Amino acid sequence: MATLAAHVTLEPGEAGEIRFVAAWYYPNFVKYWDDAKPMWKHEYCRRFSSAAEVAGYCYGKYDGLYSKSKAFQDAMFDTTIPELCAEAAAFNLEVLKSPTCLRLENGEFWAFEGTRARDGSCEGTCDHVWGYQYALAFLFPRLARQILETSYDHSMKDSGEMMFRTMLPLGSKKWDFRACVDGQMGSVIRFYREWKLSGDDEWLRRYWPKVKKSLEYAWSSENRDLWDPGKTGVITGRQHHTLDVELFGPCSWLTGYYLAALKAASEIAAYLGETDKADEYACMFESGSKYADRELFNGRHYIQKIDVKDRSMLDPYSEKDPDVYRYWNDEKQEIKYQFAEGCEIDQLIGQWHASLVGLGGIFDAGQRKQAAKAIYDINFKSMRDVANPCRVFALNDEKGAVICEWAKDKYRPQIPIPYTEECMTGFEYAAAQLMMQEGMIDEGVELVEAIRDRYDGVKRNPYAEIECGSSYARSMASFSIPAVLSGFMFDMSAGMIGFMPRLCGRFKSVWFVADAWGTFEKTESVTEIKVLGGSLKVNTVKLPYLDGVSAVICDGKEIPFRFDKDTGCVLADCTATQSVRIAGEHRVCPQTHT
Repeated sequence: MATLAAHVTLEPGEAGEIRFVAAWYYPNFVKYWDDAKPMWKHEYCRRFSSAAEVAGYCYGKYDGLYSKSKAFQDAMFDTTIPELCAEAAAFNLEVLKSPTCLRLENGEFWAFEGTRARDGSCEGTCDHVWGYQYALAFLFPRLARQILETSYDHSMKDSGEMMFRTMLPLGSKKWDFRACVDGQMGSVIRFYREWKLSGDDEWLRRYWPKVKKSLEYAWSSENRDLWDPGKTGVITGRQHHTLDVELFGPCSWLTGYYLAALKAASEIAAYLGETDKADEYACMFESGSKYADRELFNGRHYIQKIDVKDRSMLDPYSEKDPDVYRYWNDEKQEIKYQFAEGCEIDQLIGQWHASLVGLGGIFDAGQRKQAAKAIYDINFKSMRDVANPCRVFALNDEKGAVICEWAKDKYRPQIPIPYTEECMTGFEYAAAQLMMQEGMIDEGVELVEAIRDRYDGVKRNPYAEIECGSSYARSMASFSIPAVLSGFMFDMSAGMIGFMPRLCGRFKSVWFVADAWGTFEKTESVTEIKVLGGSLKVNTVKLPYLDGVSAVICDGKEIPFRFDKDTGCVLADCTATQSVRIAGEHRVCPQTHT
């Protein structure tokens, strides 16, 4: 305990300012959960030698640090997107400043899933948890790439199987559990995303062989879980996932990750001139997508195709893992931890990612809209209507979207998938954005507002949403809400960005690519892309709501352009450090948001 005082003498009518800086310096990180207690330095030890030096740096750079922070805050909240959507995007960034995250001695980013009172929750920058968040990708893209680099460099076996937790110290023995479909295939999608945000072809070529091997592990003869041995484009085998158990039989949830990964890999292979690989992946994608739409849609939503009464589904895995029969429940004569025809909240998670990163559709457009509506109608409810024997993240009259629910005419397995009755915000944010992507703007916003009502600063901490620990990484799925509502498009490998706002009228929000960030504003006659940091080298701006363009001004100078409704506004030469202004005729807004 201590008292800190500072003094200033003021004459009547005068104002004064006293500035305090709280600085700390704990140079040694100890792997406290390891009996050997290995220790190393934090990355900041390369830049500072004491807390006093940290404080001196803050004082010396205060004006610049404050002005940049204030500019970011203003950009996040000077927006036309709903207030609580902006709040959800901004407030969960606290995770990046929490003990959930750290940087290793050489600067590598590493993290827990969340933070408990005295320790980290679940070590190892877990691929399937961190795969939901878009904050690092947009704000600190180099750190986002580092997650993938450490994963491919230190957690992948020679077979292509990836351990979804990176062990410390880096280079130590790999975590020997099993690969998870959502983590491994989600990493391929994120690899594609980081390339498109940065346009870094050298990085793409350096890691592509490892990414390709990780994708092809799906049909490798060394895949002990037999994901897709027939190269059908459908995951049919034993599937570990973020809900901590295994599924048996195909479902749109995990096959969706696979389809998006195949589509991303096909595009990368084509870009690198690997035509045969591009065609192979594309054919598998087409086959898998058709199967999912035909076999995994029950007329209302997507499902898991399984007969939970069929014990023989476990037999193919028994030779390598005799303990697989622990999934059989003798009392109920069922396979445990499946969801069958339940309405699972992540049934279209692969589509959410695919739409965000520019891969387009992976499921039938009409069916996915019906499925998004089913998640809203079936899963989103008052907790008064839920008997929850699990963790209580929402209660009483609070509303939320539960992990899985069954329509009255559908069979609910006796021991269903874990966490069924829980409301976990990262999953909910992804589902809300899926609704927005499918034109259900009001419904998606309503779900976001229900989450923020639970974390309103009275009932719970508004800056530290809870799952397995507080300051939980998956909650940063909220950071992509502005990108979804602005219809943000990016491909820096081709020098392209674009926008198609999902809200009518004047629209303003933020955008981010690897080398620049700023705001986007659409009025009746002018579109302005402001650059608030870095420089934006852009060849094409896609604005599908424009019927025509009369002028393009880059950093105050009018430049030549060519406009086409399909390809967008092609610019002669524009590297903007201030703004790109485009004057043009607007089409009627196609949305119905009220």
